[in-house]
Amino acid sequence: MVFIAADLWIYSSLMGSFTAFVEEKNHDEVTLFVQTAPEEKGEYAQWLKGIEGIIPGSAAVYLDYRDHEFVPTVGMTAATDALWREAGGSAAFRQALESSYYLETTKLRDRYQVRYDLAGGARTKVDIYFVPVIADNGYEALGTVMVLVPSTGILGFARLLRIFAIGAAIVFVAILWAVMLTRDPVTSFMVLGLMTIVLVFVAYPLIEALRLSFMKDGRFSLETWKLGLSPTYIVALWGSLKLGVATATASTIIGFMIAFLVERTAFKRKRLVSVLATMPVISPPFSLSLSIILLFGNNGLITTQLLKMKAFSIYGLGGLTVVQTISMFPIAFLTISGVLKQIDSTVEDASLDLSATRWQTFRSITLPLATPGILSAWMLVFTNSLADFANPQLLAGSLRVLSTEAYMIVTGRTNDLGGGAMLSFLLLLPTLTAFMVQRFWVARKSFVTVTGKPSTTLADLTSKRVRTFLAVVTYLVIGFIMLLYLTIVVGAFVKNWGIDYSFTLANWKAVSDSWNAIKSTVLLALIAAPTAGLLSMIAAMLIVRKNFPGKRILEVLMMTPYAIPGTLVGISYIIAFNKPPLMLVGTAAIIVINYVIRELPVGLENGITALHQIDPSIEEAAHDLGADVPTVFRTIVLPLVRPAFISSMSYTFVRAMTAVSAIIFLISAKWYHLTVKILSYSENIRFGLASVLCTVLIIIVLGVFGLMQLLVKDEKLTRKSIALR
Repeated sequence: MVFIAADLWIYSSLMGSFTAFVEEKNHDEVTLFVQTAPEEKGEYAQWLKGIEGIIPGSAAVYLDYRDHEFVPTVGMTAATDALWREAGGSAAFRQALESSYYLETTKLRDRYQVRYDLAGGARTKVDIYFVPVIADNGYEALGTVMVLVPSTGILGFARLLRIFAIGAAIVFVAILWAVMLTRDPVTSFMVLGLMTIVLVFVAYPLIEALRLSFMKDGRFSLETWKLGLSPTYIVALWGSLKLGVATATASTIIGFMIAFLVERTAFKRKRLVSVLATMPVISPPFSLSLSIILLFGNNGLITTQLLKMKAFSIYGLGGLTVVQTISMFPIAFLTISGVLKQIDSTVEDASLDLSATRWQTFRSITLPLATPGILSAWMLVFTNSLADFANPQLLAGSLRVLSTEAYMIVTGRTNDLGGGAMLSFLLLLPTLTAFMVQRFWVARKSFVTVTGKPSTTLADLTSKRVRTFLAVVTYLVIGFIMLLYLTIVVGAFVKNWGIDYSFTLANWKAVSDSWNAIKSTVLLALIAAPTAGLLSMIAAMLIVRKNFPGKRILEVLMMTPYAIPGTLVGISYIIAFNKPPLMLVGTAAIIVINYVIRELPVGLENGITALHQIDPSIEEAAHDLGADVPTVFRTIVLPLVRPAFISSMSYTFVRAMTAVSAIIFLISAKWYHLTVKILSYSENIRFGLASVLCTVLIIIVLGVFGLMQLLVKDEKLTRKSIALR
């Protein structure tokens, strides 16, 4: 109570001092302005317009004194006329005009709202001053000037000061609650920290976007939502759902097959396949679309020039599903790999020892235990597909999807931020539905297999024929990926793709021209990767292992960014963080924050899936032996979820290196991004320069990715050797 009382006193004192200062300043300025009144009343119209140059946004009206009353004669506008008709006869106005008659400058005590032309048509609160125009004899009022001064400065300062006052009170109460009213202050501080992060960097921008979707010309309106629920955009929503389901299903199947081959069989080239299978996430999302168009488009190298296929078209749902599947199946592969690696093989060994066949063991044990990872992978790909706009922008053809519709509304001629926000919120409906279904399914079952030190060996459940089939599918997928990337590499040495295929090194000048962009991109991605990895693992431990108020809200908020189109995220961040109290636009901080927040869902899903397989009794034993929460997390949880942690860091790094949609709105002259440079070259049909930068980006990501694997070594806690049966 003492703190809150002091907080209120500081707020009121600062507010009173600032208000008095601004009002005194405005009073002096309007008084001096009126003293410059010209002698000829015919010059009053031009003179009154000069008030805006002294006090920006202000307006002035001259009231002539006739027949014992003041009558507006010069400078009236629609806004001031409406104000005069509404309040001109009020007691406050009559008293102020009477004071003007007696040569006194008066400021109305109450602020009036005016539909002010200079404020974009929105209703604006103004301070109203009445300053008499005194005759040459010094004791007679020729008239009075009514000056309307917008109080946005005072109200803006009051809003900012109120935010700080309320924020200080909330922080104090939260610390008091964590220290004095909870048994585990460390956990409480972790929860408060995560909740603060998601409220500020997820909820607040979303609220700004939601507010915009209900605003039209500065006023509350449902017009935008009526347009969004029209048949035009319902068709686009249906197109997004078809694309999302097709892509998620195909990506999950391919990702599971490759992950099973790598993690649960005696396949030899595991590391090579793992690296090549993650290649699509280490390049800009539109680069594979460009390769597909160049190889299989209307004038594609393979379809048109080699196979002479005139009627073939890669555009539409089919081609877009192929490109998105190739681009996004690594998400499923990384997610499912972490789950399959965590499964304790002793359960499978027991099944085989009891004379079950390999197929029966796989169907009744391995596949059910991998269900959390499969569902998580499907949901992540589904939401990623809904949010993607770069690939549909190039390959959708006649297929309409909401992501491109939102992008075009925001960046097109209309520049309708509210419309883009509305369409993006429509995308949240199927995403939240999939999220709740997945959570309901996982919550109904137990997937615990790690109850102590896990087994370091596993039995290969596949026959040679099955392994051969999985290997063939894997090699076909990887071969197709390599073909697409070979197109990019070759394009770096081709003078003009599609026209002149002669060899050249001139394209490599793009490296020197883009050196600053390369350095800033790598630096910011290296900062974001460990930050996102640690935050996601901490959040996963709290959500799975702890019960606290608001846990479901925290989980939903952390998963929400994956469903929002990057375009909307970037624009929402500009709106939310380009004004006090957080002026972050143009800094490196907002780019790193965007990386971390956008990729938290992947790490969170990986961490939750891994923790579902670890018996809580291991951590409880450590607590019983006196270990606190940070020690348990550092020495037990983090080593056991190491695969998920490494996957989270790796994925965040490569996604940060290849981000486009949100980053394009957040970059500045100092902090530029390599993918924006590539996109600029691609839009200008300079494919050679774009191919060079794509190649450089791939080399950098592969190098850092390999170094990360060496620095964060696997302590063989979950590494398994294969025992053939």
